[in-house]
Amino acid sequence: MSVTTGLFYLFSVVLLFAAFRVITARNPVYAVLYLVLTFFQASMVWMLLKAEFLSLSLVLVYVGAVMVLFLFVVMMLDVNLESLRVGFWKHFPLAAVVGIFISLEMSAVLMGGFRVSTEPNVVGALAKPGVGVSNTRELGKLLYTEYLYPLEVAAAILLVAMIAAIALTLRHRKESKAINAADQVHVKASDRMTVVKLDATRPAVESNETQAPSAGSKA
Repeated sequence: MSVTTGLFYLFSVVLLFAAFRVITARNPVYAVLYLVLTFFQASMVWMLLKAEFLSLSLVLVYVGAVMVLFLFVVMMLDVNLESLRVGFWKHFPLAAVVGIFISLEMSAVLMGGFRVSTEPNVVGALAKPGVGVSNTRELGKLLYTEYLYPLEVAAAILLVAMIAAIALTLRHRKESKAINAADQVHVKASDRMTVVKLDATRPAVESNETQAPSAGSKA
């Protein structure tokens, strides 16, 4: 067994263990940290497959930015673990059925993808990956031509997830100072300012001047 094969099995075992701990860890902070480890191992596997751009992008984008955001949101939410365990066994049968169904779907897709009926026909520059071929350029051409629609769907899902994370952090709490945006939109000018009409009054200086001559005449 070569060194590359040994490293592949090592990274794969650690990746599977970390992915399993992501869904079994009781503390959500530990789950996020195990997910960071999972991304690192996947990055190493991609590096062994000579996909350097994908490997570095996974570390810089996901581990360096997205996972930091996930960890920040999880710590901001202050999840009550005791409340999450309430009703676990009540919903377990439905969750088990859905999990088995998803597992069967993924197994069917993976097993179907591993079946190779004909040998791939690679010609031209693609036959020599090291000569005049850029992984970044080929990936960009593939993403923005054949997979443009799935890319836009993924971007929309990430946007919705970001908005949901912000909304969760602004939930009603004792120390929260969030303002309801709907109340601000539907507010009227009459609700913000009230015009009060006051009666006209004479200045105090004029009253003193009028009283001074009257006092002198009496003297």
